[in-house]
Amino acid sequence: MEGWQFLQDQILGMKWLNAMIGNVLCALGLDTNGRIGGSIQFFLYDVIKITLLLCILIFIISYIQSYFPPERSRRILGRFHGIGANIIAALLGTVTPFCSCSSIPLFIGFTSAGLPLGVTFSFLISSPMVDLGSLVLLMSIFGARVAVIYVVLGLVIAVIGGTIIEKLHMEQEVEGFIRSAERVDLEIPEQTCRERAAYAGGQMLSTFCKVFPYILVGVGLGAIIHNWIPESWVETVLGGDNPFGVVLATVVGIPMYADIFGTIPVAEALLAKGALLGTVLAFMMAVTTLSLPSLVMLRKAVKPRLLALFVAICAIGIITVGYLFNVLPIF
Repeated sequence: MEGWQFLQDQILGMKWLNAMIGNVLCALGLDTNGRIGGSIQFFLYDVIKITLLLCILIFIISYIQSYFPPERSRRILGRFHGIGANIIAALLGTVTPFCSCSSIPLFIGFTSAGLPLGVTFSFLISSPMVDLGSLVLLMSIFGARVAVIYVVLGLVIAVIGGTIIEKLHMEQEVEGFIRSAERVDLEIPEQTCRERAAYAGGQMLSTFCKVFPYILVGVGLGAIIHNWIPESWVETVLGGDNPFGVVLATVVGIPMYADIFGTIPVAEALLAKGALLGTVLAFMMAVTTLSLPSLVMLRKAVKPRLLALFVAICAIGIITVGYLFNVLPIF
């Protein structure tokens, strides 16, 4: 138990880093208990911590992902049928891109290849919502129990959502150019360990360059919330006294565009100010799964009726998860 606590606090949470930054700022004459000093400490600590975790996670996940290129993933999914295929698709989504906009091209490719529509939607839901990066980052902030339950419930939403879409037989709601695309089988070249490492390094650098601005914005907002927004305001809007806090957090999160790395510091600050855990997690899920840019991209591939069903399934699932976390004594 002590070893696990050390892993969570010092390895994933990097509390030693927070203490070191605090000591340096105090030595420079800044009061870390004040608003300005506290904001600077929060910003430096979260930027460095998230950046380190980001680079390590992306390298590891990209190395794993090198074993599952799109063509191989399609072949794997093609071997399963029924709800088993939805489960495999949701699990494959955990080792694919970190944001919904990156997942949509894969979704289009899988759909064009003739995979069942419900299976491809299970993949599309799970990919941004419950990737392996979110599991580790959530563990660093909220602990292992919250992280594991979050991921399990996210996978459940993906499986149920894909199954519902499959049962409704909405293949005609996919745009014609996707349904009529010619299927092409490509040979999958084998890679050496060095080639996989090179691929993982390239993915790490590319993703870091795209994600880092969102980390800065997210941590900046988190620092403002943590040190400048009155606790009473957050408690009133997102605390237990507002029964619609989960719905509000979900609605506010949808127009935004970020990934798990940018939303974590905002969630951390909101939780510290008195927001309920389920409300915070609902906000995170909405931002990563139903961002407005990703919905605009998805509209190019599916017709309005199917898009509306996708949004409704995800929103209902997210709100349900939020209320479950608020009610259950998890945290």
